[in-house]
Amino acid sequence: MQQITNTILMIRPVSFRMNEQTAINNYYQKVLDNLLPATVQAKALEEFNKFVVVLRKVGVNVIVIDDTKIPDTPDSIFPNNWISFHKEGTVALYPMFAENRRSERRDDVLEIVEENGFLINDVVDYTSAESEKLFLEGTGSLLLDRVNRKAYCALSPRADEDLVIEFCEDFEYTPVLFTANQTVNAERKAIYHTNVMMCLAENFAVVCLNSIDDKKERKQLIKELKEDGKEIIAISEEQVNNFAGNMLQLIGTDNKRYLVMSEAAHKSLTDVQVTLIERHCEILSSSLDTIEACGGGSARCMMAEVFLPKQ
Repeated sequence: MQQITNTILMIRPVSFRMNEQTAINNYYQKVLDNLLPATVQAKALEEFNKFVVVLRKVGVNVIVIDDTKIPDTPDSIFPNNWISFHKEGTVALYPMFAENRRSERRDDVLEIVEENGFLINDVVDYTSAESEKLFLEGTGSLLLDRVNRKAYCALSPRADEDLVIEFCEDFEYTPVLFTANQTVNAERKAIYHTNVMMCLAENFAVVCLNSIDDKKERKQLIKELKEDGKEIIAISEEQVNNFAGNMLQLIGTDNKRYLVMSEAAHKSLTDVQVTLIERHCEILSSSLDTIEACGGGSARCMMAEVFLPKQ
């Protein structure tokens, strides 16, 4: 059983822009008033392509699939919210909060993954929960400790508790539930995705402990991480605003480990935090400014990890 992989799936954008339907509870999104939609797309595409080059250069196997113009899917660049791939050969499909994000789910994505030599035995489909207005947005909502079989989840309008428990029963994980908040106009509001405030690597976790207002929940989270031998690297809410929680550890050439993040996240880290991370692995970063501003997501959101067995 391994926590991290060498293979990821990424979707190249064709109509990227700020998604008005997700902005309701994603407080990280910003309107770039001075940019035309075509300019936003062009900048996002440039950032995407450079990011793929950075990953491939160190030996990460990136399966890139082009988005389609129709249907209109401005957030297709974040596939980890609608699909996850598991070592048993199982794929999970997830119910999405924004109606226009539901069209991101494409059967041909599974076919392309199979064409790349991976085996899919089974699809577990949770999408019918959308009819009940219940949502669970993939590995945006669920931080999976695949070795210790724990699913960390910050409950929010996009992460329903009953669905988390259903997933955990199906995939044999133990749920670790809490609420993570951010300050929006002097109010504490739920952070929309767990993977914005927390990153789970092999031997460490980067986490904004201050976002968990309930002291019992915070204590329990620390206990769970420590009992599995994870070093906790705490980040601030200001760093979360720079997407320092939105990171993913991957395997490159010769089994070398990398912690992948955006340039903004990297720049927000203190020297002490960088040193702590670099004791475990190298940092790899790329500029994703337009994608972060308009999409309200960053490096981790752009990568769906592939753990499927090879054919």
